[in-house]
Amino acid sequence: MAIQFLKQSKPEAEKAEDDAKVRQVVEGTLADIAARGDAAVRDLSQKFDNYAPASFRLSDSEIAAAMQKVSPGDMADIRFAQDQIRRFAEAQRASMTDIEVETLPGVILGHRNIPVQSVGCYVPGGKFPMVASAHMSVLTANVAGVPRIIAAAPPQNGEPHPAIVAAMHLGGAHEIYCLGGIQAVGAMALGTESIEPVHMLVGPGNAFVAEAKRQLYGKVGIDLFAGPTETMVIADDSVDSELCATDLLGQAEHGYNSPACLITNSRSLAEATMDEITRLLEILPTRETAEASWLDYGDIVLCDTYDEMLSVANDMAYEHVQVMTDRDDWFLENMHSYGALFLGPRTNVANGDKVIGTNHTLPTKKAGRYTGGLWVGKFLKTHSYQKVTTDEAATLIGEYGSRLCMLEGFVGHAEQCNIRVRRYGGINLPYGQAAPHREAAE
Repeated sequence: MAIQFLKQSKPEAEKAEDDAKVRQVVEGTLADIAARGDAAVRDLSQKFDNYAPASFRLSDSEIAAAMQKVSPGDMADIRFAQDQIRRFAEAQRASMTDIEVETLPGVILGHRNIPVQSVGCYVPGGKFPMVASAHMSVLTANVAGVPRIIAAAPPQNGEPHPAIVAAMHLGGAHEIYCLGGIQAVGAMALGTESIEPVHMLVGPGNAFVAEAKRQLYGKVGIDLFAGPTETMVIADDSVDSELCATDLLGQAEHGYNSPACLITNSRSLAEATMDEITRLLEILPTRETAEASWLDYGDIVLCDTYDEMLSVANDMAYEHVQVMTDRDDWFLENMHSYGALFLGPRTNVANGDKVIGTNHTLPTKKAGRYTGGLWVGKFLKTHSYQKVTTDEAATLIGEYGSRLCMLEGFVGHAEQCNIRVRRYGGINLPYGQAAPHREAAE
Protein backbone atom coordinates (compact mmCIF):
# COMPACT_ATOMS: atom_id res chain seq x y z
CA MET A 1 0.00 0.00 0.00
CA ALA A 2 1.38 3.42 -0.96
CA ILE A 3 1.12 6.51 1.21
CA GLN A 4 -2.55 7.60 1.19
CA PHE A 5 -4.24 10.89 1.98
CA LEU A 6 -7.48 9.98 3.74
CA LYS A 7 -8.20 13.71 3.90
CA GLN A 8 -6.42 16.46 1.96
CA SER A 9 -6.35 20.25 2.19
CA LYS A 10 -7.36 22.57 -0.64
CA PRO A 11 -5.09 22.85 -3.72
CA GLU A 12 -1.84 24.81 -3.57
CA ALA A 13 -3.01 27.05 -6.44
CA GLU A 14 -5.85 28.40 -4.31
CA LYS A 15 -3.50 29.06 -1.42
CA ALA A 16 -1.11 30.93 -3.74
CA GLU A 17 -3.97 33.12 -4.97
CA ASP A 18 -4.74 34.15 -1.39
CA ASP A 19 -1.07 35.02 -0.84
CA ALA A 20 -0.97 37.22 -3.93
CA LYS A 21 -3.89 39.34 -2.70
CA VAL A 22 -2.18 39.89 0.64
CA ARG A 23 1.11 40.80 -1.06
CA GLN A 24 -0.51 43.60 -3.06
CA VAL A 25 -2.23 45.17 -0.05
CA VAL A 26 0.95 45.11 2.03
CA GLU A 27 3.08 46.67 -0.70
CA GLY A 28 0.77 49.67 -1.01
CA THR A 29 0.45 50.10 2.75
CA LEU A 30 4.19 50.07 3.39
CA ALA A 31 4.71 52.62 0.60
CA ASP A 32 2.16 54.88 2.27
CA ILE A 33 3.91 54.60 5.65
CA ALA A 34 7.29 55.35 4.05
CA ALA A 35 5.84 58.44 2.35
CA ARG A 36 3.61 59.89 5.07
CA GLY A 37 5.03 58.54 8.33
CA ASP A 38 2.97 59.22 11.43
CA ALA A 39 -0.01 60.50 9.42
CA ALA A 40 -0.28 57.20 7.55
CA VAL A 41 0.12 55.20 10.75
CA ARG A 42 -2.62 57.22 12.44
CA ASP A 43 -4.99 56.82 9.48
CA LEU A 44 -4.42 53.06 9.38
CA SER A 45 -4.92 52.65 13.12
CA GLN A 46 -8.13 54.64 12.94
CA LYS A 47 -9.35 52.58 9.98
CA PHE A 48 -8.55 49.10 11.29
CA ASP A 49 -8.67 49.51 15.09
CA ASN A 50 -10.77 52.67 15.52
CA TYR A 51 -7.94 53.94 17.70
CA ALA A 52 -6.01 57.20 17.30
CA PRO A 53 -4.64 58.52 20.62
CA ALA A 54 -2.44 61.57 21.02
CA SER A 55 0.54 59.22 21.25
CA PHE A 56 0.74 55.54 20.40
CA ARG A 57 3.67 55.14 22.79
CA LEU A 58 2.54 54.36 26.32
CA SER A 59 3.89 56.57 29.10
CA ASP A 60 5.15 55.12 32.37
CA SER A 61 1.87 56.05 34.05
CA GLU A 62 -0.17 54.39 31.29
CA ILE A 63 1.92 51.23 31.64
CA ALA A 64 1.40 51.24 35.40
CA ALA A 65 -2.34 51.83 34.99
CA ALA A 66 -2.66 48.94 32.55
CA MET A 67 -0.75 46.60 34.85
CA GLN A 68 -3.05 47.51 37.72
CA LYS A 69 -5.89 45.94 35.76
CA VAL A 70 -4.20 42.53 35.70
CA SER A 71 -5.42 40.23 38.48
CA PRO A 72 -2.87 38.93 40.99
CA GLY A 73 -3.45 35.39 39.74
CA ASP A 74 -2.85 36.33 36.11
CA MET A 75 0.24 38.31 37.07
CA ALA A 76 1.63 35.32 38.97
CA ASP A 77 1.05 33.11 35.92
CA ILE A 78 2.82 35.61 33.66
CA ARG A 79 5.79 35.73 36.02
CA PHE A 80 5.96 31.93 36.21
CA ALA A 81 5.98 31.62 32.40
CA GLN A 82 8.66 34.28 32.10
CA ASP A 83 10.79 32.51 34.69
CA GLN A 84 10.73 29.32 32.59
CA ILE A 85 11.47 31.12 29.32
CA ARG A 86 14.24 33.20 30.90
CA ARG A 87 15.90 30.14 32.44
CA PHE A 88 16.10 28.33 29.10
CA ALA A 89 17.16 31.47 27.20
CA GLU A 90 19.95 32.11 29.72
CA ALA A 91 21.20 28.53 29.30
CA GLN A 92 21.18 28.99 25.53
CA ARG A 93 23.07 32.29 25.83
CA ALA A 94 25.68 30.65 28.03
CA SER A 95 26.30 28.06 25.30
CA MET A 96 27.40 30.80 22.88
CA THR A 97 30.93 31.82 23.72
CA ASP A 98 33.38 34.26 22.22
CA ILE A 99 36.51 32.52 20.94
CA GLU A 100 40.10 33.46 20.16
CA VAL A 101 42.66 31.00 18.77
CA GLU A 102 46.23 31.22 17.50
CA THR A 103 46.02 29.26 14.24
CA LEU A 104 49.70 29.83 13.37
CA PRO A 105 52.45 31.44 15.43
CA GLY A 106 51.58 35.15 15.45
CA VAL A 107 48.17 34.71 13.71
CA ILE A 108 45.23 35.27 16.04
CA LEU A 109 41.63 34.74 14.91
CA GLY A 110 38.47 35.12 16.92
CA HIS A 111 34.82 35.98 17.02
CA ARG A 112 32.55 37.98 19.30
CA ASN A 113 28.82 37.53 19.78
CA ILE A 114 27.38 41.05 19.69
CA PRO A 115 23.68 41.85 20.30
CA VAL A 116 21.61 43.50 17.61
CA GLN A 117 21.36 47.11 18.76
CA SER A 118 17.61 47.67 18.36
CA VAL A 119 14.71 45.26 17.96
CA GLY A 120 11.01 45.75 17.29
CA CYS A 121 8.82 43.02 18.82
CA TYR A 122 5.33 42.57 17.42
CA VAL A 123 2.72 40.93 19.64
CA PRO A 124 -0.51 39.87 17.88
CA GLY A 125 -3.76 40.84 19.51
CA GLY A 126 -6.56 40.56 16.98
CA LYS A 127 -8.94 37.69 17.70
CA PHE A 128 -6.72 36.36 20.49
CA PRO A 129 -4.45 38.55 22.65
CA MET A 130 -1.13 36.71 22.39
CA VAL A 131 0.32 37.53 25.80
CA ALA A 132 2.88 34.75 25.46
CA SER A 133 4.40 36.32 22.34
CA ALA A 134 5.68 39.17 24.50
CA HIS A 135 7.65 36.68 26.60
CA MET A 136 9.06 34.97 23.55
CA SER A 137 10.34 38.09 21.82
CA VAL A 138 10.87 40.83 24.39
CA LEU A 139 12.27 38.69 27.19
CA THR A 140 14.54 36.68 24.89
CA ALA A 141 15.94 39.88 23.34
CA ASN A 142 16.53 41.16 26.86
CA VAL A 143 18.51 38.02 27.82
CA ALA A 144 20.57 38.50 24.64
CA GLY A 145 21.50 42.00 25.82
CA VAL A 146 19.74 44.07 23.14
CA PRO A 147 20.08 47.70 24.31
CA ARG A 148 16.88 49.02 22.73
CA ILE A 149 13.78 46.82 22.66
CA ILE A 150 10.49 48.29 21.46
CA ALA A 151 7.23 46.37 21.46
CA ALA A 152 3.88 46.92 19.80
CA ALA A 153 0.48 45.28 20.06
CA PRO A 154 -2.94 46.40 18.80
CA PRO A 155 -5.59 47.82 21.11
CA GLN A 156 -8.33 45.66 22.56
CA ASN A 157 -11.71 47.36 22.93
CA GLY A 158 -10.14 50.77 22.39
CA GLU A 159 -7.29 50.50 24.88
CA PRO A 160 -4.00 48.67 25.49
CA HIS A 161 -4.48 45.07 26.55
CA PRO A 162 -3.44 45.01 30.24
CA ALA A 163 -1.85 41.54 30.29
CA ILE A 164 0.11 42.16 27.09
CA VAL A 165 1.42 45.45 28.49
CA ALA A 166 2.40 43.69 31.72
CA ALA A 167 4.23 40.94 29.82
CA MET A 168 6.06 43.49 27.65
CA HIS A 169 7.10 45.57 30.65
CA LEU A 170 8.18 42.62 32.81
CA GLY A 171 10.02 41.16 29.83
CA GLY A 172 12.18 44.26 29.54
CA ALA A 173 10.70 46.43 26.76
CA HIS A 174 12.15 49.94 26.70
CA GLU A 175 9.32 51.42 24.61
CA ILE A 176 5.75 50.10 24.38
CA TYR A 177 3.34 51.10 21.62
CA CYS A 178 -0.38 50.39 21.32
CA LEU A 179 -0.34 49.81 17.58
CA GLY A 180 -1.21 46.83 15.42
CA GLY A 181 -0.98 45.27 11.99
CA ILE A 182 1.05 46.45 9.02
CA GLN A 183 1.17 49.94 10.52
CA ALA A 184 3.01 48.63 13.59
CA VAL A 185 5.72 46.62 11.84
CA GLY A 186 6.00 49.23 9.09
CA ALA A 187 6.50 52.06 11.56
CA MET A 188 9.06 50.11 13.59
CA ALA A 189 11.08 49.12 10.53
CA LEU A 190 10.80 52.26 8.41
CA GLY A 191 10.63 54.81 11.20
CA THR A 192 8.33 57.82 11.44
CA GLU A 193 8.60 61.28 12.93
CA SER A 194 7.89 59.83 16.38
CA ILE A 195 9.33 56.30 16.14
CA GLU A 196 13.02 55.72 15.57
CA PRO A 197 13.50 52.73 13.24
CA VAL A 198 14.87 49.43 14.53
CA HIS A 199 17.50 47.10 13.10
CA MET A 200 15.42 43.92 13.41
CA LEU A 201 11.76 42.84 13.53
CA VAL A 202 10.55 39.76 15.38
CA GLY A 203 7.30 38.14 16.41
CA PRO A 204 4.37 36.33 14.80
CA GLY A 205 1.28 37.89 13.26
CA ASN A 206 -1.49 37.40 10.74
CA ALA A 207 -0.92 36.99 7.01
CA PHE A 208 -0.56 40.76 6.52
CA VAL A 209 2.02 41.15 9.29
CA ALA A 210 3.98 38.14 8.01
CA GLU A 211 3.99 39.53 4.47
CA ALA A 212 5.03 42.97 5.72
CA LYS A 213 8.02 41.41 7.47
CA ARG A 214 8.90 39.55 4.28
CA GLN A 215 8.82 42.75 2.24
CA LEU A 216 10.81 44.66 4.86
CA TYR A 217 13.52 42.00 5.09
CA GLY A 218 16.79 43.45 3.87
CA LYS A 219 15.98 46.91 5.13
CA VAL A 220 15.84 45.30 8.56
CA GLY A 221 16.60 41.81 9.79
CA ILE A 222 13.75 39.51 10.77
CA ASP A 223 13.53 36.43 12.94
CA LEU A 224 12.09 34.21 10.20
CA PHE A 225 9.47 34.05 7.46
CA ALA A 226 6.31 33.01 9.25
CA GLY A 227 2.91 32.02 7.95
CA PRO A 228 -0.19 30.65 9.67
CA THR A 229 0.29 28.28 12.59
CA GLU A 230 0.87 24.66 11.53
CA THR A 231 0.50 21.56 13.66
CA MET A 232 1.35 17.95 12.88
CA VAL A 233 0.61 14.87 14.94
CA ILE A 234 2.73 11.77 14.29
CA ALA A 235 1.01 8.89 16.03
CA ASP A 236 0.65 5.13 16.09
CA ASP A 237 -1.79 2.90 17.94
CA SER A 238 0.03 3.49 21.24
CA VAL A 239 -2.28 6.51 21.71
CA ASP A 240 -5.97 7.14 21.19
CA SER A 241 -8.04 9.32 18.89
CA GLU A 242 -9.09 11.77 21.62
CA LEU A 243 -5.47 12.85 22.16
CA CYS A 244 -4.85 13.16 18.41
CA ALA A 245 -8.02 15.11 17.69
CA THR A 246 -7.51 17.44 20.65
CA ASP A 247 -3.95 18.24 19.60
CA LEU A 248 -4.98 18.90 15.99
CA LEU A 249 -7.90 21.19 16.85
CA GLY A 250 -5.92 22.91 19.60
CA GLN A 251 -3.83 24.68 16.97
CA ALA A 252 -6.42 24.82 14.16
CA GLU A 253 -8.33 27.40 16.21
CA HIS A 254 -5.58 29.99 15.57
CA GLY A 255 -7.19 31.11 12.31
CA TYR A 256 -9.14 30.11 9.24
CA ASN A 257 -6.01 28.91 7.42
CA SER A 258 -4.02 27.03 10.07
CA PRO A 259 -2.85 23.69 8.63
CA ALA A 260 -3.26 20.57 10.78
CA CYS A 261 -2.01 17.14 9.77
CA LEU A 262 -2.14 13.63 11.23
CA ILE A 263 0.48 11.14 10.03
CA THR A 264 -0.13 7.58 11.19
CA ASN A 265 0.40 3.95 10.28
CA SER A 266 -2.89 2.96 11.86
CA ARG A 267 -6.02 3.13 9.70
CA SER A 268 -8.24 2.58 12.73
CA LEU A 269 -6.60 5.53 14.54
CA ALA A 270 -6.96 7.74 11.45
CA GLU A 271 -10.65 6.97 11.05
CA ALA A 272 -11.36 7.28 14.76
CA THR A 273 -9.55 10.64 14.84
CA MET A 274 -11.74 11.99 12.04
CA ASP A 275 -14.83 10.92 13.99
CA GLU A 276 -13.45 12.43 17.19
CA ILE A 277 -12.73 15.75 15.43
CA THR A 278 -16.38 15.85 14.34
CA ARG A 279 -17.48 15.22 17.93
CA LEU A 280 -15.16 17.81 19.47
CA LEU A 281 -16.13 20.49 16.96
CA GLU A 282 -19.69 20.26 18.27
CA ILE A 283 -18.56 21.43 21.72
CA LEU A 284 -15.50 23.61 20.92
CA PRO A 285 -16.25 27.32 21.56
CA THR A 286 -13.79 28.29 18.81
CA ARG A 287 -15.45 25.95 16.32
CA GLU A 288 -15.92 28.67 13.69
CA THR A 289 -12.19 29.06 13.08
CA ALA A 290 -11.05 25.54 13.95
CA GLU A 291 -13.59 23.91 11.64
CA ALA A 292 -12.73 26.23 8.73
CA SER A 293 -9.05 25.40 9.14
CA TRP A 294 -9.69 21.68 9.38
CA LEU A 295 -11.97 21.59 6.33
CA ASP A 296 -9.66 23.62 4.06
CA TYR A 297 -6.21 22.93 5.53
CA GLY A 298 -6.48 19.58 7.29
CA ASP A 299 -4.67 16.43 6.14
CA ILE A 300 -4.66 12.83 7.28
CA VAL A 301 -1.83 10.74 5.85
CA LEU A 302 -1.85 6.97 6.21
CA CYS A 303 1.53 5.23 5.88
CA ASP A 304 2.69 1.63 5.96
CA THR A 305 5.88 2.08 7.95
CA TYR A 306 7.59 4.35 10.43
CA ASP A 307 10.16 5.19 7.77
CA GLU A 308 7.36 6.45 5.52
CA MET A 309 5.91 8.48 8.40
CA LEU A 310 9.33 10.04 8.98
CA SER A 311 9.82 10.82 5.30
CA VAL A 312 6.42 12.52 4.94
CA ALA A 313 6.97 14.52 8.14
CA ASN A 314 10.41 15.75 7.08
CA ASP A 315 9.07 16.68 3.63
CA MET A 316 6.14 18.68 5.02
CA ALA A 317 8.44 20.37 7.59
CA TYR A 318 5.63 21.64 9.82
CA GLU A 319 5.99 24.21 12.57
CA HIS A 320 4.77 22.14 15.53
CA VAL A 321 5.28 18.38 15.48
CA GLN A 322 3.64 16.33 18.24
CA VAL A 323 5.15 12.81 18.32
CA MET A 324 3.19 10.10 20.16
CA THR A 325 4.54 6.70 19.20
CA ASP A 326 6.32 3.70 20.68
CA ARG A 327 9.64 5.18 19.39
CA ASP A 328 9.59 8.91 20.11
CA ASP A 329 13.37 9.12 20.59
CA TRP A 330 13.86 7.55 17.14
CA PHE A 331 11.90 10.43 15.63
CA LEU A 332 13.96 12.92 17.68
CA GLU A 333 17.17 11.41 16.26
CA ASN A 334 15.93 11.31 12.66
CA MET A 335 13.68 14.35 12.20
CA HIS A 336 15.62 17.15 10.50
CA SER A 337 13.01 19.61 9.17
CA TYR A 338 10.52 21.10 11.63
CA GLY A 339 9.94 24.03 13.95
CA ALA A 340 9.79 22.31 17.34
CA LEU A 341 9.19 18.74 18.52
CA PHE A 342 6.84 17.78 21.34
CA LEU A 343 7.69 14.25 22.40
CA GLY A 344 5.28 11.86 24.08
CA PRO A 345 1.65 12.07 25.14
CA ARG A 346 2.46 13.98 28.35
CA THR A 347 3.64 17.08 26.49
CA ASN A 348 1.76 19.21 23.99
CA VAL A 349 2.09 22.23 21.74
CA ALA A 350 0.09 24.49 24.05
CA ASN A 351 2.74 24.03 26.77
CA GLY A 352 5.36 25.16 24.28
CA ASP A 353 3.21 28.08 23.19
CA LYS A 354 2.66 29.48 26.65
CA VAL A 355 4.85 28.31 29.49
CA ILE A 356 7.29 25.41 29.30
CA GLY A 357 10.29 27.56 28.34
CA THR A 358 11.09 26.95 24.68
CA ASN A 359 10.27 29.69 22.18
CA HIS A 360 6.99 29.57 20.29
CA THR A 361 8.01 31.75 17.32
CA LEU A 362 8.81 29.00 14.84
CA PRO A 363 9.33 28.47 11.09
CA THR A 364 6.31 27.67 8.89
CA LYS A 365 5.74 26.98 5.19
CA LYS A 366 8.66 24.52 5.08
CA ALA A 367 11.14 27.09 6.40
CA GLY A 368 12.14 24.47 8.96
CA ARG A 369 14.27 22.98 6.19
CA TYR A 370 16.77 25.84 6.57
CA THR A 371 16.14 27.58 9.90
CA GLY A 372 15.12 26.93 13.46
CA GLY A 373 12.84 29.18 15.47
CA LEU A 374 13.40 32.37 17.42
CA TRP A 375 15.91 31.99 20.25
CA VAL A 376 18.46 34.08 22.07
CA GLY A 377 21.00 33.46 19.31
CA LYS A 378 18.79 35.21 16.73
CA PHE A 379 19.48 38.48 18.53
CA LEU A 380 23.24 37.96 18.45
CA LYS A 381 25.55 38.61 15.50
CA THR A 382 28.75 36.59 15.41
CA HIS A 383 31.51 38.89 14.15
CA SER A 384 34.99 37.64 13.36
CA TYR A 385 38.29 39.49 13.77
CA GLN A 386 41.94 38.83 12.99
CA LYS A 387 45.23 40.04 14.36
CA VAL A 388 48.81 39.40 13.16
CA THR A 389 51.36 40.00 15.90
CA THR A 390 54.76 39.13 14.41
CA ASP A 391 56.75 40.13 11.33
CA GLU A 392 57.24 36.47 10.45
CA ALA A 393 53.49 35.79 10.45
CA ALA A 394 52.75 38.93 8.41
CA THR A 395 55.29 37.81 5.81
CA LEU A 396 54.14 34.19 5.64
CA ILE A 397 50.44 34.95 5.35
CA GLY A 398 51.19 37.84 3.00
CA GLU A 399 53.06 35.61 0.59
CA TYR A 400 50.22 33.13 0.39
CA GLY A 401 47.67 35.92 0.12
CA SER A 402 49.66 37.61 -2.68
CA ARG A 403 49.71 34.50 -4.81
CA LEU A 404 46.07 33.61 -4.21
CA CYS A 405 44.93 37.15 -5.08
CA MET A 406 46.93 37.11 -8.33
CA LEU A 407 45.45 33.68 -9.12
CA GLU A 408 42.08 35.44 -9.30
CA GLY A 409 43.42 38.49 -11.12
CA PHE A 410 43.03 40.92 -8.21
CA VAL A 411 46.23 42.98 -8.43
CA GLY A 412 45.05 45.59 -5.93
CA HIS A 413 44.22 42.86 -3.46
CA ALA A 414 47.65 41.34 -4.02
CA GLU A 415 49.36 44.64 -3.26
CA GLN A 416 47.67 44.75 0.16
CA CYS A 417 49.58 41.56 0.87
CA ASN A 418 52.76 42.56 -0.98
CA ILE A 419 53.31 45.77 0.97
CA ARG A 420 53.39 43.72 4.18
CA VAL A 421 55.80 41.25 2.62
CA ARG A 422 58.12 44.14 1.73
CA ARG A 423 57.85 45.99 5.06
CA TYR A 424 57.82 43.11 7.52
CA GLY A 425 59.76 40.52 5.55
CA GLY A 426 62.34 42.76 3.91
CA ILE A 427 61.66 41.08 0.57
CA ASN A 428 62.22 43.10 -2.62
CA LEU A 429 58.93 42.23 -4.34
CA PRO A 430 58.15 44.19 -7.56
CA TYR A 431 54.83 46.04 -7.62
CA GLY A 432 51.99 44.01 -9.11
CA GLN A 433 53.76 40.65 -8.98
CA ALA A 434 52.82 37.62 -6.93
CA ALA A 435 55.17 36.60 -4.16
CA PRO A 436 57.23 33.60 -5.26
CA HIS A 437 57.03 30.29 -3.49
CA ARG A 438 59.77 30.10 -0.91
CA GLU A 439 61.22 26.97 -2.49
CA ALA A 440 61.45 28.73 -5.87
CA ALA A 441 62.99 31.83 -4.30
CA GLU A 442 65.62 29.73 -2.65
